[in-house]
Amino acid sequence: MQTIEAIYDGVTFTPKRPISIKGKHEVVITFLGPVVEVDNNLQLLLEPDVTKIPVLGRYDGLINIPEDFNAPLDEMKEYMD
Repeated sequence: MQTIEAIYDGVTFTPKRPISIKGKHEVVITFLGPVVEVDNNLQLLLEPDVTKIPVLGRYDGLINIPEDFNAPLDEMKEYMD
C-alpha cells in the first residue's frame, strides 16, 4: 500500500510527486479538504523545494531589510547608549 498526494481540479488528478507504481492497481481516493490558492506574487517564504539544489543568493533582491534595522527603538535608546 502506498499513499500518493495529488490535487483534484474537478476533472483530473495531478500528482504532487512522480508516481513509481507501474501497471493496474486498485485505488481508494480520499478528499482531505479544499486547496487554498497562494498568490505567488506575494513572494512568501514557504517550505523549501526539495527538488532543487540550494543556491546561495537565491533570495537576493526578494527580501528587503530597512536601513534602520539595527537602529535602537525610541523606547530603548537610553539603555543602549
